[in-house]
Amino acid sequence: MTIESDPSYPAHWEADVVLRDGGTARIRPITTEDAGRLVSFYEQVSDESKYYRFFAPYPRLSDRDVHRFTHHDYVDRVGLAATVGEEFIGTVRYDRIGPDGRPASAPADEAEVAFLVQDAHQGRGVASALLEHIGAVARERGIRRFAAEVLPANTKMIKVFTDVGYEQKRSFEDGSVHLTLDLEPTAESLAVQRAREQRAEARSVQRLLAPGSVAVVGVSRSGAGVGAAALRNLRDSGFHGHLYAVNEAVTRDLLDGVRAYRSVEAIGAPVDLAVIAVPADRVPDAVAACGEHGVQGLVVLSAGYGDSGPAGLARQRELLRQVRSYGMRLIGPNAYGVINTAPEVELNASLTPAPMPVRGRTGLFTQSGAIGIALLSALLRRGEGLSSFVSAGNRADVSGNDILQYWYEDEATDVALMYLETLGNPRKFTRLARRTAAVKPVVVAKGGRHTPAGHVVPDTRLSEDTVSALLRQAGVIRVDTVTELVDVGLLLASQPLPAGPRIAILGNSESLGVLTYDACLTRGLRPLPPLDLTTAASPADFRTALAAALASDDCDAVVVTAIPWVSEHALADDLADALREAVAETPGKPVAVVHVELAELVQALSATRGPAAETPDRPAADSPWTPAAHAAAATAAPDRIPSYPAAERAVKAVAEAVRYGQWRRALADAGQVPEYEDIDEAGAATQLAGLLADVDGEAVLTLGDWDARELLARYGIRVLPTLPAPSADAAVRAAEVLGYPVALKTTASHLRHRADLGGVRLDLTNEAELRRSYEELTDALGKPAELQPVVQAMVPRGVDTVVRSVIDPAAGAVLSFGLAGVASELLGDTAHRLVPATDRDAAALVRSIRAAPLLFGWRGSDPVDTPALEEVLLRLSRLVDDHPEVIGVSLEPVVVAVEGISVLSATVRIAHPPARGDLGPRTLPSY
Repeated sequence: MTIESDPSYPAHWEADVVLRDGGTARIRPITTEDAGRLVSFYEQVSDESKYYRFFAPYPRLSDRDVHRFTHHDYVDRVGLAATVGEEFIGTVRYDRIGPDGRPASAPADEAEVAFLVQDAHQGRGVASALLEHIGAVARERGIRRFAAEVLPANTKMIKVFTDVGYEQKRSFEDGSVHLTLDLEPTAESLAVQRAREQRAEARSVQRLLAPGSVAVVGVSRSGAGVGAAALRNLRDSGFHGHLYAVNEAVTRDLLDGVRAYRSVEAIGAPVDLAVIAVPADRVPDAVAACGEHGVQGLVVLSAGYGDSGPAGLARQRELLRQVRSYGMRLIGPNAYGVINTAPEVELNASLTPAPMPVRGRTGLFTQSGAIGIALLSALLRRGEGLSSFVSAGNRADVSGNDILQYWYEDEATDVALMYLETLGNPRKFTRLARRTAAVKPVVVAKGGRHTPAGHVVPDTRLSEDTVSALLRQAGVIRVDTVTELVDVGLLLASQPLPAGPRIAILGNSESLGVLTYDACLTRGLRPLPPLDLTTAASPADFRTALAAALASDDCDAVVVTAIPWVSEHALADDLADALREAVAETPGKPVAVVHVELAELVQALSATRGPAAETPDRPAADSPWTPAAHAAAATAAPDRIPSYPAAERAVKAVAEAVRYGQWRRALADAGQVPEYEDIDEAGAATQLAGLLADVDGEAVLTLGDWDARELLARYGIRVLPTLPAPSADAAVRAAEVLGYPVALKTTASHLRHRADLGGVRLDLTNEAELRRSYEELTDALGKPAELQPVVQAMVPRGVDTVVRSVIDPAAGAVLSFGLAGVASELLGDTAHRLVPATDRDAAALVRSIRAAPLLFGWRGSDPVDTPALEEVLLRLSRLVDDHPEVIGVSLEPVVVAVEGISVLSATVRIAHPPARGDLGPRTLPSY
């Protein structure tokens, strides 16, 4: 069914979802063309499930039933199906009813809902996913409550309803359980939805990284090529599962010592993961063969997709559609592969030759294969092992968001390193990163400032600086280069978090110590005076000095600097042992080493004294960050001490660890989204509905001054009124109404908020001054019809600021703040926070711009009323969060006086909200 064949067909209800077991299904509206599928589906449902659905034996559907269940108006009667391939695995429908329980139309806001899931697919979370989606559809169609009748013995379906998190009522009537669900999303329902999303997506990645069997499709008989390389790497890694080679022209039982078959079907045993390495034009046949055989996931190494132009991009979209139609997940295309070093798996399904990386506690995700090679090499050289590695190529399906879901609960991963060329969905990424960063560090290096070939993602209007600010708000450690990614990752993987910014510096070079001191100041740290041990210092001297620094209450971290001795090779191991002994004697603080031409020391410091499995446990994924948890993590003496060839690199890593530690500690008091009793949410909703009644489709409406002031006033934001002044006489009459002193200003778009162009006259105390200013204004800048002058009452002097909120297609609602004026615009001195903002967010937003001192008494001036400013920010955040119709608000200027604030001008843009938002049902991206 298409929009062309049925214009009423709601194509935006179609969605791919990940189910509880990690497989995927497609949810879509049921159409008149589904009669055969519905009958086939029903025939595969057990008699017991049919009885639970219809409360009586119901062996088959009548023609009338089939017609009823496949003909919908998509308003009062809606049916959705969960499909794998072309087959139904579950259905749900609602019928709008009135107070008497009979069929009805709007404005009736209640509907009966009923499910049926194929027995073979029960327990996979199909009904829960369908309930999320049918609930979103119902809300879109003005339905506020679901009613359901369930037999008491149907405990599985009762649990689906009771576990969803909606407010509900439950009663027992006429031998059945009567349930009423309020469909308004609640904090509990959102938490349930997010938890289900996390478990399902994490499970889907786990199936890719820990398969019981792997088939490599496209292994050449000559041993050359990508497929043969992938097969050798899997074989040589010691993979613990079953391994198969597939080549349609194979004539012998073994290829490279691995059982070989002419097709996936011929294997005759389950295959969990298939690595596809055939030319792009043959990939569809390989995918179909894997799907028919029940393969759970694919790694497609083949290129020639989005990386090769528009035709390849179309081929990539079709590949994703085909893969999902079989309920599989996809890494790639154009992927480099995956690695899992877990001792029970030892999977190297990548192009990284043996030996594969050693086992460690760091997870690595990259979009670029070339960068993946570089990062693997850098980590290996510096002695760092991996827990898992995913290089997703064009990431048509599995993305960094999925990997974060997996790492969040992965006990083998303590640090998450990510090289991203695009964020895809920044709003979801920041949400997932914030939750993951609360329990383990997430370090991100973001590549190009454009969308690379093959990466099809929602467009974003946010600047790179804004994206960085939002990432840091989410606790992400943002670095600029892959070198910094490794530097910071090494420190976090081997050292406890610093408790503060005080840094002790000691070493055998005064100059290197000074460089380190200066680097600390540059990074905003608080270094102590460097301790010079002199060039004659022995390893024992280093040990004594480091132990003393670690035992001191005056520092939170230590940077050790070292330059070569005459007998470098003889002392490198001794110095490494000495530093380790000091750390073991007084654990709890991070230590980093800066060296100059001491390669032997680097190797000695990176060598571990015990297996990676003995790395002390980090807090569990669901454990809150508390001082006690920090102390527990900090008391574990590390085996390895990270070393750096430059002071700046070591200090950068320490500074990022300090900032991250501060963010983690601040989570104990994350703030609240305040409730204001004077907010008229219902009135605002009614006003917006009326304003949008005549607005078509995706058109955007900019509100007039009166409507904008009325809407903002409903949220306690008072905009100072202005009166039009099309003539000097009109300006005088306006001033008499408002009362002197007044301001005269132009509102033409090219002069708006441009006081530097002379379009504003202030403190006009009488009629003569007003008439003179009016004449000067029109003589200098143009006729009144062009300038659109207005008169406004004067307000107390203060600091002019700008408060804005904008809905970004990818990031969602963003709250912004800065000072008014050209200088702030030129310097980009604007701060940002995601909506909804908490009271802590608002306070930090005001203080995070570089010009913030002007608000707090710069050079003897009086501090202004920042609490009132923060309240405006919070009220605006509430407005755009409560009403997705509000897509842009600009308050400029907001004059912040010593007491109180004045909003002098406001621009509000509204539009019909998107059918699905961030609070909508969970769904996979469809680019």
